[in-house]
Amino acid sequence: MKINKEEKNLNMPWELEYGYSQAVKVGDTIYMSGQISHDETGEIVGAGDVEAQIRQAYVNIKKLLAEYGVEMENIVDETWFVTDIESADAVGGKLRKEIFSGNPVATLTVVQIQRLAFPELLIEIKCVARI
Repeated sequence: MKINKEEKNLNMPWELEYGYSQAVKVGDTIYMSGQISHDETGEIVGAGDVEAQIRQAYVNIKKLLAEYGVEMENIVDETWFVTDIESADAVGGKLRKEIFSGNPVATLTVVQIQRLAFPELLIEIKCVARI
């Protein structure tokens, strides 16, 4: 039996190159690919600045959620992939409280990795949201 999938994208060249969707809704659940700190043209924002990269990744997350008519508060699970856990920890809690307008009610896993898709990236944020 085939399931109904509703996909959303940000029109980045790597979506076609790698053959994936930025977000897919199945039933009342939205599964989001890891979001990075690129702008509308695909340029990386905040090279060397983890706070700027976190902010831009969340800008992209908000855009995708808005395509489904939902907000940040619908996120139930996040995974952060970071290249330097100490620098992400130094700003992460403050930024999440700001971005979620208070303490977020969502699970969070933070994993330090050696490298992300582009060398200048410091963080990638993967989310699951419910409607």
